[in-house]
Amino acid sequence: MRKPRDIDAELKALAEKTKQLKERRVLQLGELVIATGADSIDAETLAGALLVIAETTDGARKESWRKRGNAFFQSKSRNAGKGTEREPNRADSPDSSAAQA
Repeated sequence: MRKPRDIDAELKALAEKTKQLKERRVLQLGELVIATGADSIDAETLAGALLVIAETTDGARKESWRKRGNAFFQSKSRNAGKGTEREPNRADSPDSSAAQA
């Protein structure tokens, strides 16, 4: 006869895993804000810009933003491969400006 499954323990483990994934997502989003230099923007402005992005239905504009983001990550990975330290608060970077809404 098979051992019965402990459904409660499995649900608890899944809930804990879900919590960890949500925490990791929040941490990664915060790191993204810092890495792009957007941490220098006040919260209200940043929230407004994100709302505009979330509400945008223009596929061409979204694709343009996606390509720019991809280029940002590609440049970061190349810099990391060269052993240079990241400078999250660089103001002289052209990518540190806010995305045009």
